[in-house]
Amino acid sequence: MNDTTYDPAAEARWVPEPDKRPGRTAFQRDRARVLHSAALRRLAGTTQVVAPMRSDFPRTRLTHSLECAQVGRELGAALGCDPDLVETGCLAHDIGHPPFGHTGEEALDQAAESCGGFEGNAQSLRILTRLEPKRFAPLDEEPARLAPWPGRSVGLNLTRAALDAATKYPWPRGAHPTDPGSTKYGVYGDDLPVFRWLRTGAPADRKCFEATVMDWSDDVAYSTHDVEDGIQAGHIDLAALRSAEERAELFKIAERYAEAEPEEFGAALDRLQAEEWWPRAYDGSARARAGLKDLTSKLIGRFCLAAEQATRARYGPGPLTRYAAELVVPTGVRIECAVLKAVAVRYVMQRDEQAQLRSRQRIVIAELAETLTRTAPYGLDPVFAALYEEAEDDRAALRAVIDQIATLTDASALALHGRLVTPGP
Repeated sequence: MNDTTYDPAAEARWVPEPDKRPGRTAFQRDRARVLHSAALRRLAGTTQVVAPMRSDFPRTRLTHSLECAQVGRELGAALGCDPDLVETGCLAHDIGHPPFGHTGEEALDQAAESCGGFEGNAQSLRILTRLEPKRFAPLDEEPARLAPWPGRSVGLNLTRAALDAATKYPWPRGAHPTDPGSTKYGVYGDDLPVFRWLRTGAPADRKCFEATVMDWSDDVAYSTHDVEDGIQAGHIDLAALRSAEERAELFKIAERYAEAEPEEFGAALDRLQAEEWWPRAYDGSARARAGLKDLTSKLIGRFCLAAEQATRARYGPGPLTRYAAELVVPTGVRIECAVLKAVAVRYVMQRDEQAQLRSRQRIVIAELAETLTRTAPYGLDPVFAALYEEAEDDRAALRAVIDQIATLTDASALALHGRLVTPGP
């Protein structure tokens, strides 16, 4: 499939540029730019559920993004989206996540309070449109059109549709359509010009169809793969999932991800456990590993097929793109997915050693932010030192420091902390 079902506005770039290699679609170019970016490669060293350096087996943010992209590409294609466009949104959706995963995100949000806070999704947009150097605005460009200033970096200069497909929360901080206190948002105040551009013609607060496919693919990928990793590592005792006491605790966690009663969560878990492909035990043997892979495959197929069929039942055949539809996921399937997320949280993320590790990670981020703010531009990479020097005020200077920390991997954050905060003799 090509991108001929998308209009010129969807294929427009913030800064117009010719294609150096005719024959490719606009969205094939977008996909290549994200795939070859340093920001995506960095995710190989960034926590998904557990720290990447603590074991050989866990998934990282990069492997999660690649798996999300594969799920999203196939689901999007089945519904008539351009597959390269959906894959681009999936590859880019976590590109702004900082070191130490959500722990790092929370710590950076505290450190960045005086400059507008930190949110991984808003940071993704910032990276794609400003921080990942690929294209620059012409020096003679009128500032009124590009809004920030002539000659500035415009990041990867992706198409409007690709940026929109990667936008999970299309509103700024405090503007959640139903929950103003929500910590989830997709753009910082100083990135509003490009956000307004990419959302031209979009219904207020509504995700584009490709973003809803990306969002569900994200849920499917991490709920199934995190459980697979937890079982293989021995953290998840399959027998415990049949204990009434354990199930009660699980369902309290599941309430974070779906609005349902304990009986509904119980029925969802029962449905999964009743399937012939659900493992009854895991001993690490080759046969058990194959069964575990089959579990993941069956769950992904179950969740994606349910969404595809429900969406088609509402909208009928034909390509579904941009704002022509919204992905429909049956309630029972969402509840099943929520239960799996709860399993990963309770048995993998809430382990005692993980809690101790997260406490140390918060300290590392807080001390890095304090030290770099006090000593900058010393300690900043050239790109961020230049942004710091160009800053118009203290808020912009702090944002440059936060940007620097957010681009680190887990290992490089620890190394920089060791060099700047706790240097050796």
